[in-house]
Amino acid sequence: MRRAALIVAIVAHGAVAAAQAPSVSPTAAELEQKLERQLEAIATRVDGVVGYSVVDLNSGERITHLGAAVFPTASSIKIAIVYELFRQVDEGRVRLDETITLDRSKAVGGSGVLFELGTPTMTLGDYATLMVVLSDNTATNVVIDRLGLDRVTTRMQGLGLKDTKLRRHMMDVAAARRGDENVSTPDELVKLLQIVSRGEGLTPASRDAALALLKKPKTSRLRRGLPAGVEAADKPGELEGVRVDAGIVFAKNRPYVISVMTTFLRSEVDGEEAIERMSRAAYEYFARLGAGGGLGRQLGR
Repeated sequence: MRRAALIVAIVAHGAVAAAQAPSVSPTAAELEQKLERQLEAIATRVDGVVGYSVVDLNSGERITHLGAAVFPTASSIKIAIVYELFRQVDEGRVRLDETITLDRSKAVGGSGVLFELGTPTMTLGDYATLMVVLSDNTATNVVIDRLGLDRVTTRMQGLGLKDTKLRRHMMDVAAARRGDENVSTPDELVKLLQIVSRGEGLTPASRDAALALLKKPKTSRLRRGLPAGVEAADKPGELEGVRVDAGIVFAKNRPYVISVMTTFLRSEVDGEEAIERMSRAAYEYFARLGAGGGLGRQLGR
């Protein structure tokens, strides 16, 4: 009898929980399925491999493909560096206004401007800004050395992001050839951005500063898929045969996070266009959710 009563109680509790859970209308579900098919069609047309993850920050609903697969991050790993920077600011390990003189022996090429300069002395915050806005590889290495390369990966592991790893400095081709590539997964990049968005482990001031840094103007395929005036906090990345972008998009009434990771690309342009098309498709979907009620009337446009 006691066991039967327990079963009845569990069933009753489940029924109450189900009744309290927000329901999705059949029409909204159909719209979501169309987005799923649209993203899948874009990925299928790419001569290479495309993984993606899209999460509705209001409902938590997710659309993902190869979400747990490990991809090279290219410069999108700098999102993890940004998070670690502000964690260490809050811990009192570093200050954004501390100054560092560039050691020319550590200057590297690729993207950015510091490689072309002499030995400027700048604040840690300024190096971080160059890292995000211009994807300056030399600036990134300065920030990595100040924070500690291993500390970034250790922090990611502590957040449960076991496949997000900073294993080399920027432009360290020898390390990449040894297999020490900087890596993550579409799902983990999305989760990291959710952590930043919620300010987990950060003071409110550092959370706002991290988002403001990622929102700064930059060339971004994700942003090309958005209408003018729509804010995004993202960081793109590119390597040979690899294109990545991941960010928070602040669509009206319906913010979301999107991560698109591509690799084995025959044409990098194909990867760039796929990211842009996926970004546009996701935005159009969430904009309609944000403008309409449960039945979709677009009163909020």
